[in-house]
Amino acid sequence: MKVLAWFDEYAEISICVVLMSAMTLLLAVQVFMRYVMGESLSWSEELGRYFFIWLIYLGISYGAREMRHIKIDAALKLFPRPARPWVVILGDVLFLVFDLYVVWTSWTVIERQMMLGQTSPAIGVPMWIVYAAPCVGFALTTARQVQSICWRIKHPDAAHESEV
Repeated sequence: MKVLAWFDEYAEISICVVLMSAMTLLLAVQVFMRYVMGESLSWSEELGRYFFIWLIYLGISYGAREMRHIKIDAALKLFPRPARPWVVILGDVLFLVFDLYVVWTSWTVIERQMMLGQTSPAIGVPMWIVYAAPCVGFALTTARQVQSICWRIKHPDAAHESEV
């Protein structure tokens, strides 16, 4: 249970920190190689790009976990105060539907990439691994949205002040 609790609390942020650190270090080495050593690494920018893609999609899940995604607060103020928590929940449900749509469509792209067997030009990684980032990120976001919706339903009066 402790592993599950740790995963629930720190999974996305830990992976995002590792990816951001690796990407920063990798690109710093590339800059050093290019401008100081006069040689360029052929694979570093591609790998940095792939780290960034995975970082973005896992970051979406972290934002959903923290309930910190962008919302239009001014539109929320148009609703009566007692209805505002339920409007926020409706927004979360719509986001959940979008998450499921992205997981479904990205899975078809992954399957196609696996059939084609395409690899990246510089490092030769199978492209389905790169294309899996939206599927994995939005699958995690789906789980986080379900957690968020359940929490908001149990605590409708405990919503953030900017939301109600």
